[in-house]
Amino acid sequence: MFSQVLSIFNKEVKLEWRNKTAFNSIILYLVSTIFICYLSFNVKTGQMQTITWNALFWIIIVFANINGVAKSFLQEGEGRMLYYYTICKPQVILSGKLLFNVVLSTLIASVGFMVYAFILGNPVSNHSYFLLTILLVSIGFAGILTLVSGIVSKANNSTALLAILSFPILLPILLVAIRLSKNAIDGIDATLMNEKLFTLISVDAIVIATAYLLFPFIWRS
Repeated sequence: MFSQVLSIFNKEVKLEWRNKTAFNSIILYLVSTIFICYLSFNVKTGQMQTITWNALFWIIIVFANINGVAKSFLQEGEGRMLYYYTICKPQVILSGKLLFNVVLSTLIASVGFMVYAFILGNPVSNHSYFLLTILLVSIGFAGILTLVSGIVSKANNSTALLAILSFPILLPILLVAIRLSKNAIDGIDATLMNEKLFTLISVDAIVIATAYLLFPFIWRS
């Protein structure tokens, strides 16, 4: 089973590497959106507060993930899905795609943070906690978007349906992420942030467990 998961993961990596347009478009979206924020808030005069910096960062990352990560099952043709159905279990497909989406989501958030900090400044005091928040949020985003992508791939007009279904589910993780990253920006002691961190870990665990419970039923349909 592990070798099959790695095969699905390698296939996703090779497809993404051959078709660099998708990832390049995400990078272009990040850079252009951040630069527009730079022009709009006139950062040279120091008008952007840390709370605004934090909220804008996560809003940009959410929509970058929706554009990049959520295409997991939307790009699969019916013939390929039928082929998958005959050679492996649904948990294998989900694990391979989820692993790739976690890596992709973390990469998007990390690149976004570097570009964002370079253009708009870096007010973060506790970088290790901020980067840990990025990793945990990326896992949650990847789990939700992978499951929703599998659901809407069966429907017509799946792209529009994807955004409608995914955003309300992403909202709890987004709210926890904003609070955790705000604490990291303010340099609050790590022991005081552990409760919210455990909350985020619990939400990630629930999301992934739900995905593994529901996906086999989606797969059979």
